[in-house]
Amino acid sequence: MDKIVPAAEANRRFSRLLRAVREGDSYVVTAHGRPVARIIPIRDDDAVKDKARELLLARLRSQAAIDVGRWTREELYEEPA
Repeated sequence: MDKIVPAAEANRRFSRLLRAVREGDSYVVTAHGRPVARIIPIRDDDAVKDKARELLLARLRSQAAIDVGRWTREELYEEPA
């Protein structure tokens, strides 16, 4: 459940607010009694990362390898014209 916090109070205690959010709390920030923002924790969703990695690896496996030869250090760091 979101906790309600007026914008002025959120501004004064922003560091404490962020610590609470880091611990899982969420807040609705109000201005003149009306909701204007929601502060929620970001979830570190490993399932999303794993799926993205799977899709990338599948795409790389489906592409043929191209032999472009060896590059020199200068070629690797050459600035485009």
